[in-house]
Amino acid sequence: MPVLSTSPFLQPARLRCPQNSPGRQRRHTLPASEFRCLSPEDAISVFEIEREAFISVSGDCPLHLDEIRHFLTLCPELSLGWFEEGRLVAFIIGSLWDQDRLSQAALTLHKPRGTAVHIHVLAVHRACRQQGKGSILLWRYLQYLRCLPFARRALLMCEDFLVPFYEKCGFQALGPCQVTVGALAFTEMQHAVRGHAFMRRNSGC
Repeated sequence: MPVLSTSPFLQPARLRCPQNSPGRQRRHTLPASEFRCLSPEDAISVFEIEREAFISVSGDCPLHLDEIRHFLTLCPELSLGWFEEGRLVAFIIGSLWDQDRLSQAALTLHKPRGTAVHIHVLAVHRACRQQGKGSILLWRYLQYLRCLPFARRALLMCEDFLVPFYEKCGFQALGPCQVTVGALAFTEMQHAVRGHAFMRRNSGC
């Protein structure tokens, strides 16, 4: 599994204890908060969060369990999980795409020579919603993509009610997506990864 600790924005957030507090004398086994790439071993935890988040809204999941394992095996470096005390609370799964716009094939394929990162799914555990975790995780993910030399832009598709959320995160709408899932239609959105030289130069990448 890729090690991300060289990037400051992916380092665990550690709690600081007062000088004489009990926490200062003992060593915690698990960090309070940790960001890392996911692995196939995380697939069940990922699917449980995704299933609860999406089935109640749309009746289906963007990725099923075998597809989650598929992407976490082929391109784990394009995923990011947020763990609190060892428990997954939010995640993103992506893969590479090699065309200007998403097509139906983008739902299942990883194109190793592609320069667009297709964000398949972002989900937050139900107990951790309404806390800004989705936007924080997405910001960290985009910062991480700037460290990958092959990544030029991030693409995603979402339902209309989510467009304002992604716009606040810096994405721009490209128009209706070619991809449909059952009766659902989507807006395709894009975020440039390159063109931020100052941020890359000072990011520790």
